[in-house]
Amino acid sequence: MGPPKTSKLTSLEQVLRGCQIPALPQSALKILELSKDPSAGPSEYALAIEADLGLAAQVLRFVNSSFFGFCQEISSLRLAVTLVGVRTIKNFVLWGAVFSLLPNPRCGPFELQTLRQDSFRRALFARQVARKLRAADAEAVFVAALLQDMALPILAKQLPLRYSVLFEQRRAEACSMSQLEASTFGWTHAQAGGMLARRWNLPDNCASLIEMHTEFDQLAACPEAEPAGYSVALSAVLPSFGDDAWYEREQFLEAYAAGQGIGLPPAEELLRSVDEQFRELAPALKIPVPPQTLVGCLTQEVTR
Repeated sequence: MGPPKTSKLTSLEQVLRGCQIPALPQSALKILELSKDPSAGPSEYALAIEADLGLAAQVLRFVNSSFFGFCQEISSLRLAVTLVGVRTIKNFVLWGAVFSLLPNPRCGPFELQTLRQDSFRRALFARQVARKLRAADAEAVFVAALLQDMALPILAKQLPLRYSVLFEQRRAEACSMSQLEASTFGWTHAQAGGMLARRWNLPDNCASLIEMHTEFDQLAACPEAEPAGYSVALSAVLPSFGDDAWYEREQFLEAYAAGQGIGLPPAEELLRSVDEQFRELAPALKIPVPPQTLVGCLTQEVTR
């Protein structure tokens, strides 16, 4: 009898070791460094951003988006950081830096653009849930939800044949990617994402939230015990822009109902708010806004 088909892939460290993962841009590293210094203010952040002309233009476009609704155009980076806050700017910079490094492998139905759309919408959702539940750090939740699936394109590029099968299988069977990964490899993209986050020196609480986002059943059973983890895990079962229906809708609603007992509003109310935020902010991030909305998915009939 020959060895198991996954015998060469038992070590996630071995898989990631073979990936050529570049370092974060210097501008992002500087922003992360500043975020660890409680004395750093808008002036320090503005100086770090000004060193990268492309980033400076992106930040100003973001701050002048309709979402913030300032009555006049903001042209000063220091004023921009002051008005929207250093955490918001840090998250924006981190978002752009990480997604600029991710490959777009030709791997079944996978599309990096869809991942960007899904990730941003899930981050907006997770932050709203975390705030409603008074989680300790809603911004850490936002970052973790934003980056929860960042390892997928890297793993798909490294193991294209296997992930092509998994992507097709996930769509055909309407099951979670983490379940398929665990049964195939013995590890998941959540664990890989945690490793990548630590390799890039992201905050450890973000790395931990990324790692645990696939532990849905455990977190949904007692949301008050881990409101931050619950928020990210709940965002992971939102519908994808790449799917034709929301196949985890009942799973989501059951878990969301548990959160309503400790502070969440009706699901449709919160989803509508996320839809509005996404529609207002996505153009500033150069993310297309498809007609599919969370509220529309909530009311759509599942035909499968």
